[in-house]
Amino acid sequence: MTIKIWALPIALLLGVSIVATAAAAAVDPAKAYEARHTQFHAIASAYKSIMDGLKAERPDAAAIGSQAKTIEGLAHQIPTWFPVGTGPESGVKTRAKPDIWTDSEGFAAAAKALETQSAALQTIAKTGDVVAIQAQAKALGGACGGCHTKYRGPEIDHDHDHK
Repeated sequence: MTIKIWALPIALLLGVSIVATAAAAAVDPAKAYEARHTQFHAIASAYKSIMDGLKAERPDAAAIGSQAKTIEGLAHQIPTWFPVGTGPESGVKTRAKPDIWTDSEGFAAAAKALETQSAALQTIAKTGDVVAIQAQAKALGGACGGCHTKYRGPEIDHDHDHK
């Protein structure tokens, strides 16, 4: 049996496509939910540290910048935390609205806004200008809220939902 030279790239492409499709189909919605839930808690914790730090008599600008860096590092990953098939249709109790998947470009832009605002806070924190840091922290919170408004639903009581 001889393999035609032109057939090899097609066979490779088909093989990669099948593997990619199988990998996508193998995503466990519950595990995807738990992973993104953990990561969002890390973002929330970093933001809380920023806001708590700003309440200090002398805010630690370096610590605030470090927390902003944590948020930036996670923000660029956010769109990857929502693979197809891990939304409400999967049966997993999630606050993620279907718009995340139907408006993936808008969702990615919202994540990018969070990344941009957290990067700006890092830069401003280096100046030590507390008033400017406070203003940028507020802008960072606005980026969080912008995404929550459109792409996150109401609280879910996981502990008392035994259906």
